[in-house]
Amino acid sequence: MLIRTKQARCVLLAACVLLCRVYGAQTQPAAKPPENPPDALGRNTPRGTVLGFLSAAHKGDDDTAALYLNTRAKGKSAANLAHQLFVVLDRRLPARLNQLSDRPEGSLAFPANPDQDLVGKVAGSKGEADILLDRVDRGKAGAVWLFSRKTLDSVPDLYNEITEWEPESSLPSFLVDTRIAGISLFQWLAILVGLPLAYLATGLLNRVLGMLAGSVRRRWRHEPDLPNPEYLSRAVRLLVLAASITWLIREVSLPLLVRQFWRIITTFLTITGGVWLIIRLNGRLEQYIRRRLEKRKITGALPAVRFLRRTGDVLALFVGLLIALSLLGVNIGAAVAGLGVGGIAVALAAQKTLENVIGGLSLVLDQTVRIGDFVKIGDTAGTVEQIGLRSIRIRTADRTMVSLPNGQVATACLENLSARDKFWFHHVVSVASDSTVEQLSSVLTGIEALLAEHAAVERETIRVSFLRFGPSSFDIELFAYVPAGDALQFFAIQQELLLQIRRTVQETGARIALPSQALYLAGESSRRPSDGNGISPARVRPRRPRRVRRT
Repeated sequence: MLIRTKQARCVLLAACVLLCRVYGAQTQPAAKPPENPPDALGRNTPRGTVLGFLSAAHKGDDDTAALYLNTRAKGKSAANLAHQLFVVLDRRLPARLNQLSDRPEGSLAFPANPDQDLVGKVAGSKGEADILLDRVDRGKAGAVWLFSRKTLDSVPDLYNEITEWEPESSLPSFLVDTRIAGISLFQWLAILVGLPLAYLATGLLNRVLGMLAGSVRRRWRHEPDLPNPEYLSRAVRLLVLAASITWLIREVSLPLLVRQFWRIITTFLTITGGVWLIIRLNGRLEQYIRRRLEKRKITGALPAVRFLRRTGDVLALFVGLLIALSLLGVNIGAAVAGLGVGGIAVALAAQKTLENVIGGLSLVLDQTVRIGDFVKIGDTAGTVEQIGLRSIRIRTADRTMVSLPNGQVATACLENLSARDKFWFHHVVSVASDSTVEQLSSVLTGIEALLAEHAAVERETIRVSFLRFGPSSFDIELFAYVPAGDALQFFAIQQELLLQIRRTVQETGARIALPSQALYLAGESSRRPSDGNGISPARVRPRRPRRVRRT
């Protein structure tokens, strides 16, 4: 019995230990995978491998450069292969070093083979050869990126195709050997002297083309005062200069680092010229739209056009800055995400302002109102004097200025009285109740004939009808539309029609019913019998007139 108890205790203890281990394994966080230890030569990333190899080979240290190769060769043969690879890359590899991946896992250019990355393509007589990197696992020392064996096999043939001529060989030694901030003196001279001279040359070309085209235009149109056109603006000249440098780099065999340097220069010239050209085009487009709007007398849309032009300029500058940062290897994803969050915060803080701006744009684009229109917005009525991006200003009848936010105007009931194409002539004429049927019929016929004969009244809309029996009159409804240019003209036509209607009623023998009241006076004594209405039938004795003595 004791043995069984001990066995049960052992089993229970073992179960507790097992459960604790299982529970601990479930509750403890998963261990992070061991990080790749840093490599002394910087071969943990593709970019580090390429830049480290170029730096060592450029210094003439071929033995160190051979450590970046995935080859079985040793000693002098490995160093010779490293030198040949450097020459091939230095002369034929596209200058896109800033686009190389700076992550340990690489750019994943080949999803089926994640341990391989593409540096670029080198042109040869047999076609383009891929410059590849392999990720080699060294066990506890970690994984490093090395130039692939497949690439190294094609290096000797590519090396034999490359000419030995170098542009620096034809320059004085002090221009090549003298370096400032790691850049040769002749390159500084090319930047500080060559670029300004090339830009001035494009300006001279612009003047020559303008003079030739201007002379042709003046002779063709027979107008001697026509100015010379400008075909190459400053923005276009920058783009022409960048294209010329790019073409020259392709035609002349330059070292890789030099080509990379000039590629950065041409990139900035292209971005600057492109953004500048877009801003100039925005200005030209704004001028064209302004002329069209002023010709159509839509002056209320001018502030919106200026706002859209400024917004386009800011967007062009922002996109150009992002492209420049991206080409320099800066990760713009975090910057764009931060700007998105900041934009949301600004939008929430400026909610009313944005509401007014959007409301103003909707008023301008929909052309709901224009400057000079007489409108009624809620309880405010007056003439529109200005339509801005934030508010609309109305001059009221008592000559006060009312400013209404565009957001409020966009949601309010807006009545544009100036947009009426016709005016409604609608009145009710009350004829006295003692008029006969013949007189009433004559009044109806006469008014209808009067409206039909008037030139300012639409005949299709005329309606004259006996409306109802009033308390003390016969009511006649008049309905018609009067096309008029403005309210003043309509008021003049309406006055003329009302006077003629009055004359027509008088000619028929009838009369206009006017509101009247009967006043009954009660007697002084309440004892006298009345007729049931509180009025005594007894006659009131007239008082004798008082004599007034004259002095």
